[in-house]
Amino acid sequence: MASIDVHMNPGVKRSKSLSKQKGAFDARTFLDSVGVARKIRRFKKAEIIFPQGTRADSVMYIQEGGVKITVLSGAGKEAIIAILGPGDFFGEGCLAGQTFRMGSARATTFSTVLVIDKKEMLRVLHEHHDLSDLFIHFVLARNIRIEEDLVDRLFNSIEKRLARALLLLARYGKRDQAPRVLSKISQETLAEMVGTTRTRVNLFMNKFRRLGFIRYNGGIEVDTTLLSVVLHD
Repeated sequence: MASIDVHMNPGVKRSKSLSKQKGAFDARTFLDSVGVARKIRRFKKAEIIFPQGTRADSVMYIQEGGVKITVLSGAGKEAIIAILGPGDFFGEGCLAGQTFRMGSARATTFSTVLVIDKKEMLRVLHEHHDLSDLFIHFVLARNIRIEEDLVDRLFNSIEKRLARALLLLARYGKRDQAPRVLSKISQETLAEMVGTTRTRVNLFMNKFRRLGFIRYNGGIEVDTTLLSVVLHD
């Protein structure tokens, strides 16, 4: 397998709570400080992190790169559930009794992922409120995002759905992260995310570029003015 496993041994606890330190929450620093046993795995672009149907026995945290979560139906149709980036957890369903992975996870670019065993994750969540509070916030935010995605699909135009997808991929609104340039993402992937065809995506991407909402510069640079498309009635 192309991925690299690096086992990390529990370290020494630090006396100062990370919740009192300034700056954004750094999961890797926190996990170092409280002595959590985990592995660091590195994946190449398009490499499978875990396939649908395999045993769910760990929680993962994206340190670098990106991850695409997909679900394959019995009829062979694949749907994109989420595109995740640095600072996101995934695979957390195992903590709620999920025995097998409900979807597949694949790296969208070269990625570094922290892998924490289910039992170890449960232990640290019970013992360290700094992490449990932030993890609960993450799960709630994920649920809100799923609800918003459903409303978006039901009521908004393709143009609005595409604009929202690009802003989310660029991490717009994240307090601890500046909007970033998207690595190459295919129009087929964007079409799957918003529920339309590649032709329609191409039409609106060209429109967004003409209006200065996006720029192609070794990737897709998303300007915050694209928000006007989402807010426009």
